[in-house]
Amino acid sequence: MKTATQQNIRTLGITVFVLIVLNVLGSLYFQRFDLTKDKRYTLSETSLNIVKQVKNPLSIKIYMQGDLPADFRRLQQETRQLLEEFQAYNNNIVFEFVNPMENEEESMSVVKSLYQKGLTPINITVDDKGKQSQAMVFPWAIAVYNNKEVNIPLLKNRMGASTTQKVIGSIQHLEYSIADAINKITKDKQKKVAIIKGNGEINEIHIAKMLMQIRESYYIGPFTLDSVAKNPTGSLEALEKYDLAIISKPTETFSDEEKQVLDQFIMNGGKTLWLIDQVAADMDSLYNQSGTTLAYPRDLNLNDMFFKYGFRINPDLVKDENGSPIKLATGEQGSATQYQDFLWKFAPLVYPGSQHPIVKNLGGIKFDFASPIDTLKNGIKKTVLLQSSQYSKFIGTPAEISLNIVSEKTSPQDYAGKGNLPLSVLLEGSFHSAFENRILPFKENNFLAKGKPTKMIVISDGDLARNQLDKNRMPVELGYDQRTGNLYDNKDFMMNCINYLLDDTGLINIRSKDLDLPLLDKEKVYENYSLTQFITIGLPILILLVFGLAFTYFRKSKYSK
Repeated sequence: MKTATQQNIRTLGITVFVLIVLNVLGSLYFQRFDLTKDKRYTLSETSLNIVKQVKNPLSIKIYMQGDLPADFRRLQQETRQLLEEFQAYNNNIVFEFVNPMENEEESMSVVKSLYQKGLTPINITVDDKGKQSQAMVFPWAIAVYNNKEVNIPLLKNRMGASTTQKVIGSIQHLEYSIADAINKITKDKQKKVAIIKGNGEINEIHIAKMLMQIRESYYIGPFTLDSVAKNPTGSLEALEKYDLAIISKPTETFSDEEKQVLDQFIMNGGKTLWLIDQVAADMDSLYNQSGTTLAYPRDLNLNDMFFKYGFRINPDLVKDENGSPIKLATGEQGSATQYQDFLWKFAPLVYPGSQHPIVKNLGGIKFDFASPIDTLKNGIKKTVLLQSSQYSKFIGTPAEISLNIVSEKTSPQDYAGKGNLPLSVLLEGSFHSAFENRILPFKENNFLAKGKPTKMIVISDGDLARNQLDKNRMPVELGYDQRTGNLYDNKDFMMNCINYLLDDTGLINIRSKDLDLPLLDKEKVYENYSLTQFITIGLPILILLVFGLAFTYFRKSKYSK
């Protein structure tokens, strides 16, 4: 008995010693183990660097709590686990889950206040074994840091996707959504974006949503080229203080002096984002009594610059069988006008096929009256980001465009060898000046014939970044089509372009992270519902019962003698 006691004390002492050693080592060395196949909970290097920026308490409030549908419970769980991962690397990050509908008396005022902050709820149909019900969910979070506040969208809306597919896509973007929000409110703005004006560019209210998104991460300001006529050198010096210039749907010819300013901005390492309509055509001009409009080439006096940089936007229109839906009146029933959905072939709906971080994992992107882009050999690296489908071709202009094209009958043979036309191209390298070996429009002491390494993105549709306006002339979400109710990925594409051009590639790489999230086959679950319930609930209880009876039997057999 004494020996047994000594042995127990020795075992206890060893156990305590091992625990003390493990705790000391744990306090000295920090390591977390991710046993998932796709390393879902392993934060990227970019996220870890962003977490280090949090020097003061950062509070995140997630409005997904309570009785949620199954898909959103999964989104809630994944959000919690990922936030715990962020918190593990910086205990200044705290979070809580809130049920906005918990108090029935205050729920309406809470919903109203959240809506005013831009946190729009979604009404979803819950299908439980054939029984359908409606539920309101707020897939949003709010992060607060140093009196600054930013909304975090947790649900990524994808056109035509089921609720389950949307949740799966949202889980893939969770790390990006959280890291991007933390980065916005903790990092001081450094890069500057110039919105070029003075040549009939698109009105600011029509690109308001893009501007608002840019403003969250970068300094932004209008830059008018009108001053070039009086003081070209001063205009160039002022423009060179910016890191990126966005030229959004100019409609008036550029002077040679204006071109030289833009050219030397590029030669000195400035980034550019070109949204160019090489053909004058728009949907508003089609909604007339005849349902037709004339599409004609637009001369912006930029072709020689583009040619020198290594691309050409042709004055043609892309006609794509994979077009975007359009609603047209087909008659009247009583006093009500009847509408029907058609495919509009001059509005290509492009699904990215490239694995480049700018477009990877993006959904459909909507174009309007786009033109094909040719790339030229000049030593510049070129990457086609977006292109039309294989069932597409271009038509020359001037040409008459009619709404009657929606009833046109075609066959695959009409597009043989004509499709996959580039609509957006990334160019990277050291460009040669468009004014190399030419007489300069204005004298410049520091003229560069060959530029510093830089990059530019060309989009052959000036309306890609255009947001629609509601009845109160307020901008709606970029990519949202009010006529059909569809939401396209135009905003994410535009922001990815801007982030990439400004070298914020880390966030883009988080967005393009691949996760293996298989979908549950609900039909099979319903077919084997009783069996599934028995395996998940009844079988464990049965095993415990059998084990308990067996243990009791053997115990009685052993000690009854």
